[in-house]
Amino acid sequence: MDRASGKRGDREQFQKMFAAASRREFDCLLFWSLDRLSREGTVKTLNHLERLNGYGMNYRSFTEQYLDSTRMFKGAVIGILAAVAKQERVRLSERTIAGLERAKAQGHVGGRPEAEDADPKLVAKIGRLRSEGQSIRAIAAAVGKSANTVLRLLKSDHVVA
Repeated sequence: MDRASGKRGDREQFQKMFAAASRREFDCLLFWSLDRLSREGTVKTLNHLERLNGYGMNYRSFTEQYLDSTRMFKGAVIGILAAVAKQERVRLSERTIAGLERAKAQGHVGGRPEAEDADPKLVAKIGRLRSEGQSIRAIAAAVGKSANTVLRLLKSDHVVA
């Protein structure tokens, strides 16, 4: 029995259930309601149901009779859920674009603050540490930046090794 929140798909018992399904250790997954199976959103939930389907497993919701892959309307239910998932993806994309446009209109600049990262003293220190044979991680720890930032600066024209 899974007692963890359905908000995350990486919960231990949930993953064990999928492993057992892949080995066909059961015939049908019975869950109380779809939101008790997963609360990760329509797209991920649909993917979970499709994964079960791919293993040849049936599923049923105890409280939602229409969510029953053992009945003749199995394809219709998946089709409806797929349509809802597609709409959710479209709405998410629209909200993201609208948010970025609103931020841009308010004068916010997106992306990495490269001008700040390219501080001449920081760049010189990174170059010196690298020429001394320091690893990227060691340099990152020494300068208080991420390993990705150090790599990016090393690959750019800022650092002369």
